[in-house]
Amino acid sequence: MFDLNWVGQIPLMMAPPPADGSGPPAWVQILPLVILFVLMYFVLLRPQMKRQKETEKLIQSVKTGDRVLAAGGIYGTVANLKDAIVILKVADNVKLEVLRSSITSVEKASEEKPAS
Repeated sequence: MFDLNWVGQIPLMMAPPPADGSGPPAWVQILPLVILFVLMYFVLLRPQMKRQKETEKLIQSVKTGDRVLAAGGIYGTVANLKDAIVILKVADNVKLEVLRSSITSVEKASEEKPAS
């Protein structure tokens, strides 16, 4: 049934295929590569594409008054929106222009809290 002495069979597994051409079909040899690519797609590529779509959706949903975090670690409130640029109010009379794509997180519009 199942031979438990598989270590002794390793040299036989590493042997070259018979010279008469009676090896396994080509699709059997390509099957491990196909399985590897499918696994890589589901483990690496698909989650990354999903995260990218969520990030794009988040960036497009930014509105004036939202509190956002830019990639440089700058918190600010959105004062104005342009096509690719967001103007952030970070303090009284201090406004910064940042790329819309540099926004990493968004907190929805809320009342400004006075500094204590």
